[in-house]
Parts: sequence; structure tokens; C-alpha cells
Amino acid sequence: MEWRCAGLGWPGGVPVLRWAGGRSSALAYGRVIGFRAVGERRCVGARGNPCPLRAVVPARATQARCPECARLDRAFSVAADGVPDDPRTYRVYLAWFGAGLVKVGITAEERGAVRLLEQGAVAFCWLGRGPLMAARRTEELLRAALRVPDRVPYARKRAVRGALPGWAERARELAELYRRAVVLEGWAEALERVEFEAVDHSAAFGWGEAVGGAAVGATVGTPAGAADGVVRELVDGGVVAGRLVSAAGPDLYLAVADGRVLVVDTRVLVGWELVGVDAGAAAGGGVTVPVEAVRGAAGGSGSGGGGEQDGLF
Repeated sequence: MEWRCAGLGWPGGVPVLRWAGGRSSALAYGRVIGFRAVGERRCVGARGNPCPLRAVVPARATQARCPECARLDRAFSVAADGVPDDPRTYRVYLAWFGAGLVKVGITAEERGAVRLLEQGAVAFCWLGRGPLMAARRTEELLRAALRVPDRVPYARKRAVRGALPGWAERARELAELYRRAVVLEGWAEALERVEFEAVDHSAAFGWGEAVGGAAVGATVGTPAGAADGVVRELVDGGVVAGRLVSAAGPDLYLAVADGRVLVVDTRVLVGWELVGVDAGAAAGGGVTVPVEAVRGAAGGSGSGGGGEQDGLF
């Protein structure tokens, strides 16, 4: 059975690794995990259809699609306004990643906060709800009026996680932007304003226990997502192993044998076949793939000697 990675997901507010074919592996904080990359990284196709060429894609690409599949996927993307007649209700939100680092965005209401977890938003609040194009027009208004972006690079998100202010400051910054947003003229008439409530993801990310909106107490996670390096590519035969201490968005934080905490950008795992390493190798925390510095804001097989494995971890 092939275990080809399909990315990190957050169903029910908890992180799982997904695999081609619909399987998934639960990721529990404090657990030792490890895998070895096999062969070449392959295109994952588009819109649920496999790539007809099974094309090889670059190891460092953040999307595991060949140019043709990427164009097809983009053509039917809500983000690219490829489906303007989407009948679903959408929500406009403010996502907070660190002091002064906030973005505005939209997501389908049926997805709840999953989109915010996928982006690694430390905290967020809803602004409004309504039809897709009304949400899109209001998003553009807010981006210009509040001078906040609609995209934030993951390198910036990682850089600020090492020194996050407390809950009170997070909520205060969101509340101020919310106040400025809801009084603006020019909102799409079809978009209903939503009452302010700041939501914190510290507990979901493994940084603390959320009590009354505040993240307090300690868990096995890093205090605020600090890291010593980033895994941004895999190589054939390369091993990544360590103890999972936290997660945020597509990033897994692993404590490895030499005492470092490394971020594994799971976007670059997508398209690779991964084989679980044995418990001893994983506990040793081996990393035999390239590791980068965190940029600032400015062995063995688990397949039982060739047998079919029941799960990767």
C-alpha cells in the first residue's frame, strides 16, 4: 500500500496528516513521529482528478502540481473568482498572526474556523456573512480602508510566533480593527455584519489551554511557536523524525535529538511517498534532509521488512 502525502488538515480543530485515497493519520502532541521519503515527488492532479502524466514536481514547491494541473485547479478556484455563482454563504474575517500582523479574508460559512486553522491564525474574529461576491467586494473595501493585506507569507508568520503578546493584546488589536471595519461605508448591501467575538487558537496549536478566551497554562507545545530551523524540502531517502510539540497552519514543530525544535512545512510533503521509520529511529529524532534558518519578519522502514503497514505513525 502506497502512502503518498496529501497534506495537513484540521478536521474538528485537530491536526491530521492526509493521504492519497482518503486515509488520514491523527497527530497527537507529545507523540514521537518519523518518516522517510521514497522515490520522487509527484503531481497530485487537480479537482479530485489524478495527474495523467504523474509528473515530477520540484521538491521546494509549496504546491505539488505540474503547470497544467495548476492551471486547471486555479480555473475553478474561489480565490481566483473562478466560481462567481457559488450559492454558498461566505464569511469575511480578520486573522491575527502576531502584533501588527493581521489579514482580511473570506471563507465558506460551512467550513467554520477550519480555514483559519489551516492558515495558522493565532486569533481571529468574524466581520460579516453573505453571498460570495458581496463578501469579496467587502473584503476588498476592508483591505484598502484598514490597510491590511489579504495574504501573509508563511515565513513572516513563523518569524513572529517566537514572541507573541498575550491574549489581552491580541483581542484588543482585533477589537480595534473590528470597530473601524463595521462603521465603514461601502459594505455590500447583501453582507450582514456579525457581532464581535475574538477566538484564540493557542490550545489547538498546542501552546496552552484556552480558558475564557485566554490561553493559559503550559502543555507539551512550545510556549509561542519558537523554532530553530525549517524543513522546506525532502530528498529521496531523507528522514524526518522527532517528538511533535505543536502545530500551526501547515507547520509541524518537532523536537529533535540534538535539542533543536524544527518546523516541518507540510506543504512540501505533499506528493511524496512516505514510509514510517521504526520506533527506535523516530525516538532518536534523526533529520537527514536540508534544514534552513527561520527567516525574520523584515533509517529503518516501518513496513515490517516489505510487508504492508497499517498506518504511517
